Amino acid sequence: MGESKAEGRIEDARKAGQASSRLTSDMINESKKLLTALGIPVIQAPSEGEALAAQMARDGLVWASASQDNDSLLYNCPRMIRNLSISGRRKVARSKTYKTVHPEVIDLDFNLKLLGITREQLVDIAILVGTDYNEKVPRVGPKTALKLVKQYGSLETIESEKGMELKFPYVEIREIFLNPPILKMEKVEWPDPDSDEIKRILCREHDFSEDRIQNTLSRLSKTLDELHGSTKQSALSDFF
Repeated sequence: MGESKAEGRIEDARKAGQASSRLTSDMINESKKLLTALGIPVIQAPSEGEALAAQMARDGLVWASASQDNDSLLYNCPRMIRNLSISGRRKVARSKTYKTVHPEVIDLDFNLKLLGITREQLVDIAILVGTDYNEKVPRVGPKTALKLVKQYGSLETIESEKGMELKFPYVEIREIFLNPPILKMEKVEWPDPDSDEIKRILCREHDFSEDRIQNTLSRLSKTLDELHGSTKQSALSDFF
């Protein structure tokens, strides 16, 4: 993948990254079915998932995007939530230990004003320190990248006036973040959970204990009913 990036072959780099994933198409399709049965809408992104989540946040379909990937901000997500975890902890990489984490909301416009840069300049800074589509520029870290972009304004000016040679198609990479494919949506539907379908997927196809799944579904239904003072089963969207 590194060789693909160095040669500027964007599509090759993208395919190599996807090929390294352990997820299979069957696993993905099965996950979609289970999420739908749980009453959680599934939307297929036309490109990167972070790009679609950012679009949905901008359009007011969701309040924020939950992600650990700062690419969400490059795709113009107004608010990104990091460390959204039910357990409140996360496993340390290459270790058997865990660390406590707390949810963190990052406001894009606030941080751009704080840094004194535009979103386009933020993308240029990210390109200097390395993205999914290019390796980082040697001896350039986040602080140096910020300083360079604030001083020169853009990667084009950095190349022409500072004489720094960027050996990758940064204009094309910048375009990926600034103008990703758009999916037209007016609203997101949140259906009621389908208990029978949930049990079919988990119990019949994957041998989960039917008693255990039924007990969990009963607790979910009871909790939702108590929250809303209704005997009608509520959608999972009411939790958010």
